[in-house]
Amino acid sequence: MSLTGLSPGRLQGQQKALAPDEFESFRLFLQEACGIFLAENKQYLVSTRIRKILEDNNLDSLTSLVEQMRRNRHSKLRDKVIDAMTTNETFWFRDTYPYEHLKNTLLPELQKSGSGPLRIWSAACSSGQEPYSISMSVEEYRRINMGVLPRQVEVVATDLSTSMLDQARAGEYDKMSVMRGLSRERLDAFFDRLPGDNWRVKPVIRDRVQFRPMNLLDPYITLGRFDVIFCRNVLIYFSGDLKSDILRRLHGALKPGGMLVLGSSEGLAMAADMFEMVHCNPGIIYRAR
Repeated sequence: MSLTGLSPGRLQGQQKALAPDEFESFRLFLQEACGIFLAENKQYLVSTRIRKILEDNNLDSLTSLVEQMRRNRHSKLRDKVIDAMTTNETFWFRDTYPYEHLKNTLLPELQKSGSGPLRIWSAACSSGQEPYSISMSVEEYRRINMGVLPRQVEVVATDLSTSMLDQARAGEYDKMSVMRGLSRERLDAFFDRLPGDNWRVKPVIRDRVQFRPMNLLDPYITLGRFDVIFCRNVLIYFSGDLKSDILRRLHGALKPGGMLVLGSSEGLAMAADMFEMVHCNPGIIYRAR
């Protein structure tokens, strides 16, 4: 079923194939806007995730939606569409080993060399679980090794989605969210209890993190350079060429010898010559050559 010519009311409850030209127009827009590559068999996914946005905005087709977003590249409508088409699935301390390696190996190594703050970038940070997990790891290291972390640690967290960034800045999570990867010990140590069985990240953890809007397709120069970059479980949404381009630009954002942390199922594609593997037992991260 093409969405063209149907009123929003008629869209409800009907889920058939989009017209090829509509789907291709939307697919092209999404790739231009944020680099997400939609396979040709994703028509049902698009129609499912976008249907309510069409209804809420009195738009009768996917084509009308794309035209409106192209007219206003900074509209809330555009943000809602990108939010709907991106998977904001995230956990505390996801896969465990990157945070253990940061706390037990990287922080001890980094605090011995260089001057100025240690800088860590959490790219595509979603609703904040990753950068706050990084900040908790830093705080655990600091508390165990009082006086041996003379260099301040800065965590810069970026995401394409402004609504995800708003949630992350607030640092407030419901019971379901805090149960996903967060131990009771860390919940008690690093969160304040709120009414309604909600929790807020304590200032000592929250204040270490700076949240900024950032599209991974944009230049990174305004962010400065980093000792460690976490860019996890996002490159899988990009085409091979774009993935290689982003990896090479991430390399440029690292200080000499800086570390890149990818998702457990992600690799270096065509940028393997720029990094060397570091085994964390378990897991692998990458050092910039």
